[in-house]
Amino acid sequence: MVNTITAATTGTTGASSSSSSSEAGSALSSDFDTFLKMLTVQMQNQDPLNPIESSDYAVQLATFSQVEQSVITNDLLEGLSAQLGLMGFSELSGWVGMDARSEAAAYFDGASPVTLTGEFATAADTGVLIVRDADGAVVQKLTMVPTDHAFEWSGHDGNGDAFEAGLYSFEIENYHNGDYLSTTMVEGYSRIVEARSDDGDVVLVLAGGNEIGSDDVTALRDPS
Repeated sequence: MVNTITAATTGTTGASSSSSSSEAGSALSSDFDTFLKMLTVQMQNQDPLNPIESSDYAVQLATFSQVEQSVITNDLLEGLSAQLGLMGFSELSGWVGMDARSEAAAYFDGASPVTLTGEFATAADTGVLIVRDADGAVVQKLTMVPTDHAFEWSGHDGNGDAFEAGLYSFEIENYHNGDYLSTTMVEGYSRIVEARSDDGDVVLVLAGGNEIGSDDVTALRDPS
């Protein structure tokens, strides 16, 4: 069961690679034609008293063939890499529209409660939920009983008025018999609105503009 905590309870390079491969392949084709012309001229103008050994021709052809095969292999590898990248994005597309849980600031839309998950200190008999705005200023403190790890922040002050829409971060101060013990982090759910790749790392853009890495996500849920 998820409890709602409100003020009443108180006292966060494919195109370039393809172009480079095409240019390399075109250059290789042009160089191979030039190589064959040079080889033909070399055969026609060799010294009859000191002809070039056939083994030398074979070495030249083999060397150029190795270069040709290397370029073809690179093209195949780049194509495979592109396909794998598309497969990865296909899987990531399923993340967009989902709610992701992380320690990043959560977005409050001005009306809907924010679902939170927090760990209390083992010895704590009282917890205080600290709510901070996007600038890091404390905007609310709510007393909690450390029983449920899942709860909701209603987003309303002591007068029942909603806070402004925006990003809010949360933490729990743990107390025992009135003595401060420790501060523990709180994770919140935010909607994923975009998934992209930055230098091979997957970046998720959350509602409100916050960005996190895919490794920062500890849970996903269907908002419906």
